[in-house]
Amino acid sequence: MHEESLELTTAAGKLSGTLALPTTRPPWPVALLIAGAGPADRDGNSALLPGAPGHMRRLAHALVANGIASLRYDKRGVGASVHPGLNEEDLRFRHLVDDALALAGRLRSDERLRTLLLLGHSEGALVAKLAARDAAAQAVVSVAGAGMRACDLMREQLQGRLPELLELAVEAALATLADECTLDEPPDALTLLFRPTVQPYLISWFRYDPAEVLADLPLPALLVHGSADAQVPAHNAQLLHAARPDARLLLVPEMDHLLAIGANADAGPRQVASAVAALVRELERSTAA
Repeated sequence: MHEESLELTTAAGKLSGTLALPTTRPPWPVALLIAGAGPADRDGNSALLPGAPGHMRRLAHALVANGIASLRYDKRGVGASVHPGLNEEDLRFRHLVDDALALAGRLRSDERLRTLLLLGHSEGALVAKLAARDAAAQAVVSVAGAGMRACDLMREQLQGRLPELLELAVEAALATLADECTLDEPPDALTLLFRPTVQPYLISWFRYDPAEVLADLPLPALLVHGSADAQVPAHNAQLLHAARPDARLLLVPEMDHLLAIGANADAGPRQVASAVAALVRELERSTAA
């Protein structure tokens, strides 16, 4: 495997990532890897996650082992993706889509690369679905992606885990944001989740129903989910599959949200990469026919 740095200057700043390339002869199929929620770097690590799981790096390496190149990148304002003057209150979900589109264009211009897939993990799965059509991708891959609006997923995640009064406050806050209104003063206990500076981003995110977006996407799709995913439970994959019955569906036994199977952090990425490789073979056979 060979890795090389990639930088792309956009109107908003600079995006920085790592292009992982197989050692076989080019051109190679390529996957743009889009990380999940929060300040995630190119490897999938975040200050909000304990330790450094590196699941996006592990996935990139597993793809290379299957002959598939990949680009993973630091999100806007994270790591080496420098965006001067970027403030949290100015960030919108569409900005993540714009970044994915810009990087997809960079990959399309590389003569060493051929079939382009957009592969998103968790929140990144929705980014991939929204960007795939305009990115001229040949397919989209949703890994641990939500099958419902983010406000509904957050409600489900918090249900039964908070004191009753706080749970009611969460419900009211989510409903307000889903109606595209801001909260004047979120309860102190909810300040981190609903701080004023993040509310515009949440509103812009809550607008999208991933199942509806996928249903309207005229591209082949692969849906991968782990049965042990506690953050985005596996029934989300079923919601997505109901919206697109023609999509490939892979439920990986005992795989968690960060793609580990038990104590083996590499086992899940290997299964995901194998499924992606099968999709690529099918796409390229159909193109050659």
